[in-house]
Amino acid sequence: MTIDPAFLALLQLADGLFPAGGFAHSFGLETYVQDGRVRDAAGLEAFIVAHLEGSTGPCDAVAAAHATRMAVAGDLAAVIALDARLDATKCVPEFRAASRQMGRQTLRAASALGDDRFLAGLLGAVEDGLTPGQHAVAFGCALGRAGADGERTAAAYLYSTAALLVGAGLRLIALGQVEGQRVLAALRPRVARLGSEAGVRTVEEMWSFNPGLELAGIRHATLDTRLFRS
Repeated sequence: MTIDPAFLALLQLADGLFPAGGFAHSFGLETYVQDGRVRDAAGLEAFIVAHLEGSTGPCDAVAAAHATRMAVAGDLAAVIALDARLDATKCVPEFRAASRQMGRQTLRAASALGDDRFLAGLLGAVEDGLTPGQHAVAFGCALGRAGADGERTAAAYLYSTAALLVGAGLRLIALGQVEGQRVLAALRPRVARLGSEAGVRTVEEMWSFNPGLELAGIRHATLDTRLFRS
């Protein structure tokens, strides 16, 4: 049996060790913890479900799937247009900045792994301020150039988001590693469903509606003590 190299690329980019900088962000979780609204594994899972169902699944994962296909086609102009559309959905300044930072870091790391002119061109456009460099778009482009398909890329992006939030939860509340893994295991069917849905949605069908989490993100900047940047 021959292992698909694209599968290994999916594992690498979805791994928490990939230097995208996600460890510095909680995307509103810190606010919920300080308010006492998330205090255990059940609360953490509910918070992640809200992220996946209200924004990451119907919006970012869709963008990741399309970015994958656009990168395969080598269509940089389409990627830049998609990037602008996704950036416009990020109404919370901290969330928008966090996603841009993670996207830039993803492109820098992915470009350093090989000589890919498309990724180098996209990274140059981001660093020149010609496109925001949203994380989902960078993630999708890097995997598209590695041979991954849109649906698996969307699922990998959803999983990496869930893992990032579980990691933040382990640092913010009294949870053990095994409890965190139980939360991730419970989310598998949801990640699979949302990944499949994202793989068939059009760009025009992207949407995000998460007012509670967005308000938490806005309030995060005013917290007395902060462990995370968002």
